[in-house]
Amino acid sequence: MKTLKLTLATALLAVSALASAEEAVLKVSAIPDEAPTELQRKFAPLGQYLEKELGMKVQFVPVTDYAAVVTALNSDKIDMAWLGGFTFVQASLHGKVVPLVQREEDSKFTAKFIVNAAVGAKSLQDLKGKSFAFGSASSTSGHLMPRYFLQKEGIKPETFFKNVAYSGAHDATVAWVASGKVDAGALNASVWEKLVQSGKVDGSKVKLLATTPPFYDYNWTVRGNLDKKLQARISAAFLKLDPKNPQDKAILDLQRASRFIPTKADNYKGIEAAAEAAGLLK
Repeated sequence: MKTLKLTLATALLAVSALASAEEAVLKVSAIPDEAPTELQRKFAPLGQYLEKELGMKVQFVPVTDYAAVVTALNSDKIDMAWLGGFTFVQASLHGKVVPLVQREEDSKFTAKFIVNAAVGAKSLQDLKGKSFAFGSASSTSGHLMPRYFLQKEGIKPETFFKNVAYSGAHDATVAWVASGKVDAGALNASVWEKLVQSGKVDGSKVKLLATTPPFYDYNWTVRGNLDKKLQARISAAFLKLDPKNPQDKAILDLQRASRFIPTKADNYKGIEAAAEAAGLLK
């Protein structure tokens, strides 16, 4: 009888473990630096790849703004997030988070300053008294680093420009400049290049004015208390993506990545220093 009970208990534990494994879900989000439909389109193939590599369901959790991603990660509402350098700094200051990988491009990222062609500006100094748009207030390449580099040039946005607005996203900044809603703006280099290459920028209306010096930016970060073995498996999955493999290259192309490389928190000390210098850390 004892043997029967033991066998039954073992079977129940096995079923429970199986059910638990089947229910395991990796909840992933991303800063909304582009339109929601574009974020979903870019993530779908990557999510499917991660499900296959990790053997678990991967669920994309959309958010309304940058701060919501940081809050969700710090409160364990999500397991992993695509963060900009500044949002990583914010998340690390408010909780335990671990940056796993970044695109190779993110070790030398840049931001672009663009201007409405009708303004006729040839340099940043020509924008004095004009209207200007950043992306999200929490964006690294759409706000923090452009602001930081402007200030290094002696330009304080709030007094140099006629007014300063926040479009909320990189593609929105381009649309604002193109329509004349603002005279000029700043956005990340990757989105700018993508929009230009896809023919979504009218060169007769929007001109590239300047490019910032390089800095570290985006990364995939997990909550600090996520199982260490799972963290290692997630990293391995990203690092395994091979541009020579057509299926992998399709995923990498959507991420605008040549490949993924390991990253570490120390890479973002420069971003933290820039945020402090710009008065954006609270």
